[in-house]
Amino acid sequence: MKVVRTVACSLCLGVLFFSLPAAAQSGLAPDALKGQVDRQMPELSATYKQLHQHPELSHHEQKTSAFLAGELRKAGYEVTEQVGKYPDGTKAWGVVGVLKNGNGPKVLIRTDMDALPVTEATGLDYASHERAQNPQKQDVGVMHACGHDIHMTVLLGVARELVANKDKWRGTVVLVGQPSEETIDGAKAMVADNFYERFPKPDYILDQHDTNDHAAGHIAIAPGPVLASATSLNVVFHGIGAHGSKPSAGKDPIVMAAEFVVLAQAIVSRQISAQDPAVLTIGTFHAGTKNNIIPDDAVLGISMRAYSEEVRQKLLEGVKRTANGVATAYGVSADRMPEVTVEETTVPTINDVALTERVRKSTERALGSGNVDKGIPVMGSEDVGYFSLDGQIPFVFFWLGAAEPEKLAAAKRSGVALPSNHSALFAPVYDPTIRTGVTAMTAAAMDLLQ
Repeated sequence: MKVVRTVACSLCLGVLFFSLPAAAQSGLAPDALKGQVDRQMPELSATYKQLHQHPELSHHEQKTSAFLAGELRKAGYEVTEQVGKYPDGTKAWGVVGVLKNGNGPKVLIRTDMDALPVTEATGLDYASHERAQNPQKQDVGVMHACGHDIHMTVLLGVARELVANKDKWRGTVVLVGQPSEETIDGAKAMVADNFYERFPKPDYILDQHDTNDHAAGHIAIAPGPVLASATSLNVVFHGIGAHGSKPSAGKDPIVMAAEFVVLAQAIVSRQISAQDPAVLTIGTFHAGTKNNIIPDDAVLGISMRAYSEEVRQKLLEGVKRTANGVATAYGVSADRMPEVTVEETTVPTINDVALTERVRKSTERALGSGNVDKGIPVMGSEDVGYFSLDGQIPFVFFWLGAAEPEKLAAAKRSGVALPSNHSALFAPVYDPTIRTGVTAMTAAAMDLLQ
């Protein structure tokens, strides 16, 4: 009886295994995926140009999010809009589309949606001519100068590929349209809105970002730190105002702040290990109203970057210690020490090592190994890492090449870089960039959904 049961059970398991569709075991062949993406390109190109021509600033992505939500609904996703809550209680324009396809892994794929207060200077026939008010109530041009229009277009292409190939994967896909990446508070706003109580918690998170550092047709990927944390600070030096002809009657905050600007550079060069990358940039310096008046205050705006929380804290402590030291040296009283206020912060973007290797292999199969470059860490920042809950959910972020190959090669020879993200001249070569983005992300997602 034991022998009979064992044989019967083994046969039963064999029948169950081989009854699965063959394609579900092997995914989608690269040539088949390429052909499907080719057929999407006319519509995706039109979508890209539409999004590029009508950008919206952070916290104001109402029309953009409605468009993305509508396209996901047409594709067959269950869509929720206005996902996200900012600290002041206002709702964000986040979009979430969910597609369930039986039991299996859960994969979250994210795009950002907001644009920048940049007046476009590309001269393209589909250039943006939009204008809006920034938070300071200034009239500014608005442009997708960071390529979020590429990202959204790619997400829609991936969304349709996953629907068209439902017989070749199993599990749940969660597509996220995130607002306010440029102000690094959109991901936090969505997570704070009970995100993982309302939507499936993923087993994996995938994201990509276009760049002119790599040629269109290529992606770049690397394990470990990819992007740094970002911390924005304001440092206010309090002095005592006086007439410009009699500086000894006051305590000059401009001189204090100027000395701090120089001393602060030693926080990185002399207080942080040379093995730990760190950046401290003083981007703004505001003080005074007239050239013969010593003001009461001087205000500095600082940006700090690091790959670890330990280094970030060392930078922050160094800023406070150095500012207080300068003020003390100038005789400022204890009750008027410099004020250091953290305005914005975001976590580093760190790729899971094992998942990175898996995504590298799946994208190499789809694109060819020669089109998957080795990525290098940069000190720029993103906020997508908040979705990983401090690394609890395996995460991979890769770069999507957006530069015309010949122009990139010429730029490397000359040493004159191509216009980068956030430039008024940033103009991705959209057709091969979108094709590659859709192909790579679809291949990576379908490999995880087996």
